[in-house]
Amino acid sequence: MPELPEVEVVRAGLAPAVTGARVTAVEVLDTRALTRHDAASGDFEHLVTGARLGAAVRRGKFLWLPFGSDLAIVGHLGMSGQLLLRTPDHPGDDRHARIRLHLEHPEHGELRVDFVDQRTFGSLAVDRLVPTDDGEIAGFSGGVTGPWARSIPTQVAHIARDPLDPAFDDQAFLDVLGRRASGVKRVLLDQHAVSGVGNIYADEALWAVRLHGEQPAASVSRRRARELLAAVREVLERALAEGGTSFDEQYVNVNGASGYFAHSLNAYGRTGQPCRRCGTPIVREAFMNRSSHRCPRCQPLRRPRPPLSR
Repeated sequence: MPELPEVEVVRAGLAPAVTGARVTAVEVLDTRALTRHDAASGDFEHLVTGARLGAAVRRGKFLWLPFGSDLAIVGHLGMSGQLLLRTPDHPGDDRHARIRLHLEHPEHGELRVDFVDQRTFGSLAVDRLVPTDDGEIAGFSGGVTGPWARSIPTQVAHIARDPLDPAFDDQAFLDVLGRRASGVKRVLLDQHAVSGVGNIYADEALWAVRLHGEQPAASVSRRRARELLAAVREVLERALAEGGTSFDEQYVNVNGASGYFAHSLNAYGRTGQPCRRCGTPIVREAFMNRSSHRCPRCQPLRRPRPPLSR
C-alpha cells in the first residue's frame, strides 16, 4: 500500500496540473472506485464537472483537491491506486482505469487525470470540508494556500497529522507511546496516533534505532522514543528524495515512473540477507496479516523489568 512518501510524490506531481484547473468532464468507468463517495451528497460526476480546483493537499496517505467554498475531491490509493497525468489524446484502452477527470488549465491547456486501480481498493469521493480541530493548516499543499487551507475533509478529520507536518505535536505522540501496552510497531501503524507510516517505513525506522516491533510501547524510554520519531522522519524524507518505494508496477508517480527507495532499504523485504550493520540474516515474521522484517541480533525483544517489591 502506498505510504506517505508515495502519496506525497503523487501529490507533488499532480499539483502543477490541477491547481487552478477547471474540470470540464468526468467519466466514471467503474462505480467501485466511488465506494467512499456518499451518494446522498449528490452525483459524483455532477458535483465535480465545472469545479475549479484550488490545490493538491495531503495528510498522511490521503490527498484531496479542494474546490468551491467547502468541498473537495478526496483520493485514497488503497493497495494499487494510481493517479496518472495524461494528454487528452492518450489512448483510453487501460482496462484498469476507473475514473477520468478532463481538465482545462489556464497555463497548460487540456489535461486528463486517470484514476487507475488494478485491485479496486482505492477510491475517489466528493466530501465536505470542515475546520481543523486545532485551527492549523490541514495538510501539506506545497505552499499553495486559500480559504480552504484550515479545513479538512470529514473522511480525513480523524486521521492524525504525520511526522513531516509542521503542526505535528511531538509531545502528544510521545505521550501516546508512553501509555500504550501494545507493541511499538502497532502504535506506528495506528493512523489515530500518527499518519503516513506504513509497514515498510515502520520496519525501517525500528531497524535504525534497534527496536523490536513487539517491544511494549510504554517500556520504551523517552529518549529512545525521541530517537524513534527522529528515525521515522529521516526514513520518510530519504524515501521522498528517492521517489518512494516501488516493488512492482502498482506504485508509480503521475508520469508512470517507479521510485528507487527499495534499493536503500535496510530491513523490509530483505529476508535472509545480511544485516547492513552486523551481518546477521534479516528475518521475516508474521504481523497483523502482514510481515515484519528485523535483525534478530540488533533488535531483540527486551522484556520490561518487573517493579521492585517493597
